[in-house]
Amino acid sequence: MTNYASPLPIPPFVVPRSFSIPSSSQRAMTIHVSKSVESLHVPEKAEEVDDYPPLTQSIANIKQASATPELVPHSGQIRVSKVAVDEPSLTVKKKAADISSDLKGTSIFLVGMKSSMKTSLGKLLADALRYYYFDSDSLVEEAAGGASAAKSFRETDEKGFRESETEVLKQLSSMGRLVVCAGDGAVQSSTNLALLRHGISLWVDVPLEMVAREMSEDNSQLPASEMVSGDHLEVLTQLVATYEEMRGGYATADATISLQKVASMLGYDELDSVTTEDMTLEVLKEIEKLTRVKKMMEEAARPF
Repeated sequence: MTNYASPLPIPPFVVPRSFSIPSSSQRAMTIHVSKSVESLHVPEKAEEVDDYPPLTQSIANIKQASATPELVPHSGQIRVSKVAVDEPSLTVKKKAADISSDLKGTSIFLVGMKSSMKTSLGKLLADALRYYYFDSDSLVEEAAGGASAAKSFRETDEKGFRESETEVLKQLSSMGRLVVCAGDGAVQSSTNLALLRHGISLWVDVPLEMVAREMSEDNSQLPASEMVSGDHLEVLTQLVATYEEMRGGYATADATISLQKVASMLGYDELDSVTTEDMTLEVLKEIEKLTRVKKMMEEAARPF
């Protein structure tokens, strides 16, 4: 198990306004990482958490309540009311509260094939732990100036693109209280793998068939660098090749959460029956095991 580093002190939590990324062609790109978030306070005491608003935020999009029409009884009128985003299930919240003190703000890095399950799991986990959520691929795209620019940048300057991925991870790994959905660039170099050691890394293993189906149905949600083309069989073939290339890096994670194993454990006949809550609860259980072992090792190392 990785002896992950303790997070840096963060209250008040300040996201850097910008940083430059070097490329092999001597260009510099600037990521404006917090146009809407100047300074974020993270509660230092557990009792502050109950009244604290949800902290899950992407860099470009802060979660907001949505407007939903509501029928006013006996009036025949429809009014619009604000409906807050659903809270995590009580079981997930309770487990998160149980492990929060031992976790001590250590960041969580999620690796594995890009999927809606990995993304939704990351956001729910961040909500439950009162952490901040980031997607490293989105930051790289923002650095390049958008999805199409990121794709062009990768095609014309592969080395510079990889350097941008490393710079993003370097920034994120220097902070605490984060849940980061890491792109495949995070497991493609020893430098990036070392940066993941600043937190707890978890491999979210989703069956390739499910990932291929998602991509075939909606390729537009993928980062430009990961877009695939073709019918379902072609997409699956490309995914298998990518998976074989990345599997070694994924396997270096501190623990693996397999959707297929979760389905089997819960007695589900269909993999699609596994919910985000199911996966998040398993993630929290793995984090609890890792923090417990780390605590035992630290206690054993203390002088008598």
